[in-house]
Amino acid sequence: MPIQKFKTIQSTCVPLPVENVDTDQIIPARFLKATTKDGFGENLFRDWRYDKQNNPIKEFVLNNSTYTGTVLAAGKNFGSGSSREHAAWAITDYGFKVVISSFFADIFKNNALNNGLLPVQVSAGFLDKIFNAIDADANAEVKVDLENQVVTLLSTGESEFFEINAYKKECLINGYDDIDFLLSNIEKIQAFETNRKIPL
Repeated sequence: MPIQKFKTIQSTCVPLPVENVDTDQIIPARFLKATTKDGFGENLFRDWRYDKQNNPIKEFVLNNSTYTGTVLAAGKNFGSGSSREHAAWAITDYGFKVVISSFFADIFKNNALNNGLLPVQVSAGFLDKIFNAIDADANAEVKVDLENQVVTLLSTGESEFFEINAYKKECLINGYDDIDFLLSNIEKIQAFETNRKIPL
């Protein structure tokens, strides 16, 4: 699954105001056998989306057509638990490009960035404002400006700055994975190798 480049995303949000969502809830362990990234989206939050007879649980937000968009607004401590990269695969394969939370597990955050998924960490107060806006209007939108590292709640105009590793920011803006980044700098690397002095 190639990384899609983006600078700005404006979208409605799918609200998941649940704290301490771990990677086994995001993608249960029984679905980790595949070695490619494709197809994981259909099992995103599988045990929350479907009952034991594989019938959709209508109360779960992903089964509610009222909520759509490429932004997942999640509760505090999202992505805790095991370090499975498949969690990021499942979220991106489902169609999300951004996850907004007030805290991410570090390993999940790194896995997300490595797979073209932007984790936007905001204050608890700002996250509450997003949830409140969605409660008031399911069509409430946020604008995520990656270049300026600002997320804006468009219904109120309120904004907040978010942090991101500069290297990963460049990769997301250009649609690079780590190998793509190296290839984009191949001329600089070759020039360095040509000009560096090797001690005798």
